[in-house]
Amino acid sequence: MDYDLLKKQIHMVNKAFYDRVFKDQWLGAIFKDVDQTHIENQQTDFMLGAFGGPKVYSGRNPIHAHVHIFVNEDIWQLREKFLKEAFVELNTPQEIREKWIKIDEAFKNAIMKKSFTDCTKRFTMDEIVYYPTAASANGVKKAA
Repeated sequence: MDYDLLKKQIHMVNKAFYDRVFKDQWLGAIFKDVDQTHIENQQTDFMLGAFGGPKVYSGRNPIHAHVHIFVNEDIWQLREKFLKEAFVELNTPQEIREKWIKIDEAFKNAIMKKSFTDCTKRFTMDEIVYYPTAASANGVKKAA
């Protein structure tokens, strides 16, 4: 497999995906303190390794990277919608789409939370991050 070409395709999908995420009122708020270029590059490295390419990703694994984020089915579906839109926009090959979704699904149960109280801080100064609409539905007051 041509991993240079695959890396380019993965990066283009990540760019189109995060362009949507950062513009969205809910997901954009979750990523407000994250540099978009950094996360695009980081996720490209992660996915390339997950696709069987070089293992150059040096961040936290998805389970530990999301402990402070309240991810429920609503936020998961919104994220998946943006990913699928990016696939369509870029005419991503079906084989890549299917494998990408399978990789995402493998981490879904570990990332999702049943309640806001299932979130924990990664660092002492961390804030718990949550999707306001979903959090409101679970009795958590919306952050200012």
